[in-house]
Amino acid sequence: MLDIGNKKSNREGPLPLHIHGPNQAAVSTDILGISAYYHDSAAALIRDGRIVAAAQEERFSRRKHDAGFPRAAIEYCLREAGVGVSQLDAVAFYEKPFLKFERLLETYLAFAPRGLRSFSKAMPVWLKEKLFLKQVLKSELAEFAEKNVRLPRLLFTEHHLSHAASAFYPSPFQRAAVLCLDGVGEWATTTLWRGEGTELVPVWEIDFPHSLGLLYSAFTYFTGFKVNSGEYKLMGLAPYGEPRYVDAILTHLVDLKRDGTFRLDMEYFNYAAGLTMTNSRFDRLFGGPPRKPEGALTRREMDIARSIQEVTNEVVLRLARTARRELDLDCLCLAGGVALNCVANGKILKAGPYRDIWIQPAASDAGGALGAALAVWHLDHRQPRQNEGCDLMQGSLLGPRFSEPEIRAVLDRMGAVYQRLDDSELIPRLAELLEKQNVIGWFQGRMEFGPRALGARSILADPRNPKMQSLMNLKIKFRESFRPFAPSVPAEKVSEYFDLDRPSPYMLLVAPVRENLRVPTDNSESQLAGLEKLQAFRSQLPAVTHVDFSARIQTVHPETNPRFHHLLQCFHERTGCAVVVNTSFNVRGEPIVCTPEQAFACFMRTQMDCLVLENFLLAKADQPVARSTAATPGEFEPD
Repeated sequence: MLDIGNKKSNREGPLPLHIHGPNQAAVSTDILGISAYYHDSAAALIRDGRIVAAAQEERFSRRKHDAGFPRAAIEYCLREAGVGVSQLDAVAFYEKPFLKFERLLETYLAFAPRGLRSFSKAMPVWLKEKLFLKQVLKSELAEFAEKNVRLPRLLFTEHHLSHAASAFYPSPFQRAAVLCLDGVGEWATTTLWRGEGTELVPVWEIDFPHSLGLLYSAFTYFTGFKVNSGEYKLMGLAPYGEPRYVDAILTHLVDLKRDGTFRLDMEYFNYAAGLTMTNSRFDRLFGGPPRKPEGALTRREMDIARSIQEVTNEVVLRLARTARRELDLDCLCLAGGVALNCVANGKILKAGPYRDIWIQPAASDAGGALGAALAVWHLDHRQPRQNEGCDLMQGSLLGPRFSEPEIRAVLDRMGAVYQRLDDSELIPRLAELLEKQNVIGWFQGRMEFGPRALGARSILADPRNPKMQSLMNLKIKFRESFRPFAPSVPAEKVSEYFDLDRPSPYMLLVAPVRENLRVPTDNSESQLAGLEKLQAFRSQLPAVTHVDFSARIQTVHPETNPRFHHLLQCFHERTGCAVVVNTSFNVRGEPIVCTPEQAFACFMRTQMDCLVLENFLLAKADQPVARSTAATPGEFEPD
């Protein structure tokens, strides 16, 4: 077993990268990466440094943020690559369990006796499974191979090295600062790396329990949303509030330095050794106990959301500026769960310390599977990069695809009524249906890797309809009314609609709607507060314009998604508008659909009007069982 990226145990100062074992040229060039056992388990397979396949386990198991061993995702990756486990050169796991165990033990000792309940709950699992993860992984991998067949080498990379590799190696940059921010890996919560060619050199880190990701998750918990799931809800809620708690956060919770480094006052938090994120002292600071899940959203939650978002923006921006000053590099790569905060990403872009930034689309732990495999290829195998200034993520369309015979067989088995149309007829027809205010389930090509629907497993609609946001939230997605929707726009037209001058292919940048598209507000609208702001008509694209005139933008590129790009062009030709609403093809509490069966089931349970499965078009009104399968919001788990 090889360890990639072992760091000093004292965790102070610059941290050198150590490669253990011989540096070998690849004999077999297939490397499988795995992330598992915390949240968002995934598998990724690379061949000669190029990404062949990547997928999250949740898409197959149908358990959102599935943390289990990614068996189905591995099966898919092996099938897509046409190899067996014994043909792999190596399997890379995305973190080091012994270092993580060290952190847990040191933390429980530091907070004793407060952490006794949490310690008692965690230790049996560690002693039975996680501490002996090498053997667990070997046993799981053996299930994929014939008896007595050689298993590949098993390597472990550090958690933040996996994040950094996932951000830098697929990026179009030959030299870049790499900033990784998340909850916690083994010890690190924030790391800065210098990426140059094939090298990734650690510069500095901030360690647990001082974590921007866990700070944001603490507020996610306090406002009644699920940790590791509802953070994007907190981000979406923020524009409805005012930043009146910023001073309280910076005075009592976060000691923020000018360079962006920070320390948290752990007297207010419970996550280091307890079973909750915050404690009674935190409650007193914010005027009462946490909001109950699914409880009414009050002005307090909105103001808290706005305040922690403002603090997050400031921390991330200061860290990015420090990285620019210290490394003197004009490109920035981002990964880790905090990199999914597209509002903070937009602040970096607007502030202008970098010529360009690139964000790993599967920035959370799922992307660690890909990063682990890439780290082995470039750091252990010493192989050069092959991107030549190009983004190697292929639009993040790295999941399963389904053939027409497979889809037809599913539809016939379901008793569906459908018609098959060539693209020359289908795409203009869909543009017409969108113009007529139909909501369309759009299923085509390879499934997306990462949390965003990018035009392969999407629900599409006309953004010009002022009622579309509430319709889709309440009757199709079955989720909170305040949640914004993202626009998809052809890359060559993005600056016509938004204050953005560069690609945003992964829906990870927020930018304002252009001034000329905004609708002036009158005095009555300016007096609206909280969720009342939903009533205001803000722009000519009301369904994708958030209450602060922002939008989370996806640029669509003909090189990576030609059919989706063609649809946008046809919609533009009919309507003069090149933008459509794009939201993920799922309902509340469920992962994005993976298969035609799942897409059809979701279509029939919601008030979508039409479904497209590759070249098959279905209308809801034509389906014989439409009424009997309709769902209600109460059926779905909170997400």
